[in-house]
Amino acid sequence: MPLTSPSLDLAADVVTLTAAICDIESVSGDEGPLADAIEAALGGLAHLEVVRDGHTVIARTALGRPERVVVAGHIDTVPLTRHTPNLPTRRVGDELVGRGTVDMKGGVAVMLKLAAALTAPNRDVTYCFYDCEEVDSERNGLRRVAEHRPELLAADFAVLMEPTDGTVEGGCKGTLRVEVRTKGIASHSARPWVGHNAIHDAGEVLARLVAYEARVVDVEGLTYREALQAVLISGGTASNVIPDACAVTVNYRYAPDRSEDEAVAHVREVFAGFEVEVTDNAGGARPGLDRPAARAFVEALGVPVQAKEGWTDVARFAALGVPAVNFGPGNPLLAHMDDERAPVQQYVDAEAAMFRWLQS
Repeated sequence: MPLTSPSLDLAADVVTLTAAICDIESVSGDEGPLADAIEAALGGLAHLEVVRDGHTVIARTALGRPERVVVAGHIDTVPLTRHTPNLPTRRVGDELVGRGTVDMKGGVAVMLKLAAALTAPNRDVTYCFYDCEEVDSERNGLRRVAEHRPELLAADFAVLMEPTDGTVEGGCKGTLRVEVRTKGIASHSARPWVGHNAIHDAGEVLARLVAYEARVVDVEGLTYREALQAVLISGGTASNVIPDACAVTVNYRYAPDRSEDEAVAHVREVFAGFEVEVTDNAGGARPGLDRPAARAFVEALGVPVQAKEGWTDVARFAALGVPAVNFGPGNPLLAHMDDERAPVQQYVDAEAAMFRWLQS
């Protein structure tokens, strides 16, 4: 059984703290014990105002600094693996292995170390530990706070401590999901000439995808590679019936120079002549690296900067008018894997980098 802990020792080193946080199981929807531990650990610190919203905990300094930044990270994980135990965490050589070691409790540990130690940072800081990032957007704690308490997220700049393998990833791509549908006429499969095969018509949808040339776009000095891909296909009712309907689910990952409406218009153009229904659309975020706060962050860290090829909650900050970047320990390619693991040195380096920024 996974270990649990009623408390967190913020005086522990960042690796030990990461392991302790991971070992408080917090699959999406069950973050209560970890949120309680975070609230208890930060609630006794005189330099922080602590606010609880469901399983989201927000801690803020109020020093009257001319600039405020948000440092945010989600506290939930994807489910534990049934056949390969990935909690409690274990140390294997120079790596910490276990659920959350990459996505993203190392980042959460760094945030807690900052919140506890920095009684007088050079900027006012809002630390946001939020729930339900790994599930449907409607349940996302950051979204909930942004909609109902946006003043808690007001800032000049934000850092989302998602795993980036120790680099800075600017902005993020948008993600659009549509169903491209074809219609046929049902008939007995022994007499297909009586009907019309909707699945066969989907061949043209797939042909357009195969021929499609995705854009490679420069946005504020960062290169984003777009992608338009079929990810699901469904159709038919029985093995002896000519199908009268087919739907190809297509995912478009679009650069942040396009708005949500522009992305939809582009996909409709690609599939002109077909019925296209939008089922999900989350806009991207421009890097914002031209902002003074962002420049100061990049200069203080002194690490490589690249485009974020996926979608992250930096887009929620962008919607609030707050430029944001991704930066955190752990290789994102190992997130959610059975043997999720991260080099412990990345936790140490990320902590040092963030202290360097907030003390420079």
